[in-house]
Amino acid sequence: MAGENADLLQHPRRNLGNRYRSQAQKFVRLASNDPDRFEENLAWAEQNARQALLHDFTDERNWRCLADIKVVNGDGLGLCAVLEDIFIVLGRDAEQVEQLKEVDFLMVGLELLEAAFARDPLDPDTWWSKFEDSATQEGELEDFAQRCRRLDFSDQRANIVYGRRLERLRAGGHETLFIELSRHLLAHRPNNHELWMELGRLYERREEMDEAWSCYDHVQQLQPHQNPRDLFLQRITGRMLGEEEKPWTTPSIEKRSQFLDQMLQLSQRISSVEEVIETAPIVQEEISSVHPDLTRLQSLMSAGDASEAFFLARRLVSQGEAWAEEWVERAKENF
Repeated sequence: MAGENADLLQHPRRNLGNRYRSQAQKFVRLASNDPDRFEENLAWAEQNARQALLHDFTDERNWRCLADIKVVNGDGLGLCAVLEDIFIVLGRDAEQVEQLKEVDFLMVGLELLEAAFARDPLDPDTWWSKFEDSATQEGELEDFAQRCRRLDFSDQRANIVYGRRLERLRAGGHETLFIELSRHLLAHRPNNHELWMELGRLYERREEMDEAWSCYDHVQQLQPHQNPRDLFLQRITGRMLGEEEKPWTTPSIEKRSQFLDQMLQLSQRISSVEEVIETAPIVQEEISSVHPDLTRLQSLMSAGDASEAFFLARRLVSQGEAWAEEWVERAKENF
């Protein structure tokens, strides 16, 4: 336990975020005390505030710091951009800001930022405390689930923020909802190996071994230096030794394909690529032997839909299409 606390205190990104925010606040004070170097000090303040957000976007103080500097600098457009960014992190639709183009952000921008944090705190424990009232918890959780089903979590920061919220759901006993919403997040960003690991552990505790193996397999695919899939097989083998029942074996090709197909369908919700129209001109008859899934993979990667390409390629590999291994790696490189 002491080691874990030490690791938490030494978290480099958090410490750097705090350090840069302190530097930004120092330059703001210097700017107010030295009118001759006001612009120079304010520029340094903004640069440090941006660095604070870069290193720790989960601390609301870092967002407030940058927003305050934008107000002091009279940068209404910059404050609008900050609000758009936080709405993306919170899984909001940035178009909501577009509807406020006539609003004076220097007058109400800070209020909008505080309203966003009041409804959606970045700290997962503060967020979860809103659900402590058992009388309204069910309705509020359903509203949250509905939002998760329609929001875009392709932004890595949003994926992390909501992933931490889902961990509170799981700890609160809402395992079924955790599984469903975790799949939505993973469909948007398949490289979230930490969430794959949590999902695998939950499946294992629920004795849903095929699903657990698939999740651990994803982790090992994304993080080759880790071996959760192999360790899982060792645990299962040890549990079965000496028992009369038939030992568990890895999922069949059909089962693996079904799991990946479900993830593929979820990822298609955000796909920007239309289905390939099968009306190729006669002059292209010589390339008609190209595998249709290869054409689809090429289209997905060209459009930047690496998530859908990843699940499609993995499904093909599970079905014995060795040529798709190359596309799995290409998709991973573009997350």
